[in-house]
Amino acid sequence: MLQDCRGLALTTVSEQAAAAFDHAVDGYLGYRADMAARMEALLAADPDFGLAHCLKGYLALMGYRADTVPMARTALAAARHCAGTPREKAHAEALSHWADGDADGAVAVWDQILRDHPLDILAFRLAHFVNFWSGRVDAMLASVLAVEPHWSTALPGFGSILACRCFAHEEAGYYLEAESAGREAVRQDPGDLWAVHGVAHVLEMTGRRLEGIAWVEGLQSRWDGSNNLKHHLWWHQAMYHLELGDYPKVLSLYDSGFRDLASPLTGAMPDLYIDVQNAASMLFRLGRHGVEVGDRWTELADKAEARIGDCRSAFTLPHWMMALAATGRDAAADAMLAGIRDFAGGGGPLADLVGGIALPVTRAVLANGQGRHAEAVALMRPVLADMYRMGGSHAQQDVLEQVFLDSALKAGAESDVRLMMERVAGRHPVPPARRRGYAMGAHLLAA
Repeated sequence: MLQDCRGLALTTVSEQAAAAFDHAVDGYLGYRADMAARMEALLAADPDFGLAHCLKGYLALMGYRADTVPMARTALAAARHCAGTPREKAHAEALSHWADGDADGAVAVWDQILRDHPLDILAFRLAHFVNFWSGRVDAMLASVLAVEPHWSTALPGFGSILACRCFAHEEAGYYLEAESAGREAVRQDPGDLWAVHGVAHVLEMTGRRLEGIAWVEGLQSRWDGSNNLKHHLWWHQAMYHLELGDYPKVLSLYDSGFRDLASPLTGAMPDLYIDVQNAASMLFRLGRHGVEVGDRWTELADKAEARIGDCRSAFTLPHWMMALAATGRDAAADAMLAGIRDFAGGGGPLADLVGGIALPVTRAVLANGQGRHAEAVALMRPVLADMYRMGGSHAQQDVLEQVFLDSALKAGAESDVRLMMERVAGRHPVPPARRRGYAMGAHLLAA
């Protein structure tokens, strides 16, 4: 039986397939844009390689699209048929949970794999990813702390452990530990986008905007061949400029960076969840400051209409609604809410999350866009403390908090303005008065 580059057994007799598996996993860890070609080479080397089929299924689900779930289930059937070792069979079980919308079930299996095989970088990175998009910062941090004693610089993939250590600590509010780990990962590999991303979050959360601009700009030359994560890094760069009030630069980064639809090789994937979140959240923020964004909402709204009923990404739903509300597409907005309700009635953990949290938040976004500000406040207030369960970082969740603040300000609901100001003051190290989206609330309460 062959092994991967970290010494874990693989059920394949093809050395070419074993090497192709390492190459595919490296591509996943490195956010490479050529994953389709890597997977094609892997499965061509050994069509009966169970863990390869698991990886194919995992990749299908990472886009959080309803239309890729059948592909994942096909890969799952092949994986179950071919899996040989208990570890490979466990990966198939995790894939089954995830395809069924049971993120917690998938993570539980990956955690068990890591207890038995702490060098399984695929299980580790998938747990990190799914925990993040489930709002489980505590689990992200616990996972890193559990596996890192088994790792060293001598093992391939150690930089990914450092990068995840950075992001988990950042989201948990341990900024010194986060920055140290992230900068060390980037020192080892300046092209490590997840580590670059983690440090970018530290600089965002600690209000170091000029450092953030320099950090992102200084590493861009290393991003050739990378996937959509580079768009999110350009979004971070735009966030720094937004805080500095440089709105023309923000729009320039929107058009030529994180929403560059004109460049087929480097531009955003038009309806990928993270690219949609980048675009909609930035346009909403700009709108709060009276910046004219032209027809940029229109293409997002067109894509939102095409994705009505697709609720695999709970956090993306209110972002789709931002586009429909901004373009006055009331009928499409109602259809989207109906689709969310239908999905929520289907049962299961994801359906419960969508119905219990994403639905009222998405309704509030529509109410805000239609000028029903008191209603938006009333819809969001009961779920403010649970919004994190939809996933997204503190920097990303911020736009939903701004929806609530904007609605409270326009409704004249001073107690709700105060509620949000206290919330963000307690969760963010930069005082609200120094944050462009909250300064107006701080000034109101100080008057």
